[in-house]
Amino acid sequence: MGEVRAKKALGQHFLTDLNIARKIAMSLSGGTEECPDKVLEVGCGMGVLTQFLLQRNDIVTYGAEIDSESVEYLHSHFPEFTPRLTEGDFLKMDLRQEYGNRLKIVGNFPYNISSQIFFKVLENRDIVPECVGMIQREVAVRLAEPPGSKEYGILSVLLQAWYDIEYLFTVGEKVFNPPPKVKSAVIRLVRNDVRSLDCDEQLFIKVVKASFGQRRKMLRNSLKSAFGDFGGEEHRFFTMRAEQLSVADFVELTRWVAEHR
Repeated sequence: MGEVRAKKALGQHFLTDLNIARKIAMSLSGGTEECPDKVLEVGCGMGVLTQFLLQRNDIVTYGAEIDSESVEYLHSHFPEFTPRLTEGDFLKMDLRQEYGNRLKIVGNFPYNISSQIFFKVLENRDIVPECVGMIQREVAVRLAEPPGSKEYGILSVLLQAWYDIEYLFTVGEKVFNPPPKVKSAVIRLVRNDVRSLDCDEQLFIKVVKASFGQRRKMLRNSLKSAFGDFGGEEHRFFTMRAEQLSVADFVELTRWVAEHR
């Protein structure tokens, strides 16, 4: 079977630079040969990254690929990988049921669903200790940014609550077929020591989303739109904007909202 045609609807940009593929594969930590880590590659494409993952003895690589043409290509070029390759939508998979209670995630993520992939990682944070992904550079910057930056947003806060995020390296446009219109970057998420936040975690997510919902406004207005007027009570963060608050600040604000709504 010849090369797979990149499909715009699936956000496909196939990596062609083997050195970068090798670097991504080696950016993921592993287990041991006796006890290898289970790794899921999201969007295997034509196996440029897959081949380097398969060379490692300290991991067992599984794959999730939605494109049937890519699956056919992988079957013919990597027959030993076929039993561990699932044709389907990663976003709809039950990761715990499919892979058990510990799974690392890696991939050259399709740009059009990269944020959804990270939300999926967040939902499964109790079983996903690490994630290495290549994404659009501006999204990578946003996820790794500290409070105070205009790029800092909902996903920055939510991921930083449970993961340490490292911006690893930038990747130019010319190493893809077809080349994207933007630069890419590889980031690594490693689960931190936080087992639970010191607040209602579901409410925390709602408070963060509401706070950034009207990010140009002061928090007073953003939160009143979502939760009402809190009986006229004010919090010291109310005159600030969402991007000025750290994860710890949002935890404090969530506890306050829980008491006053």
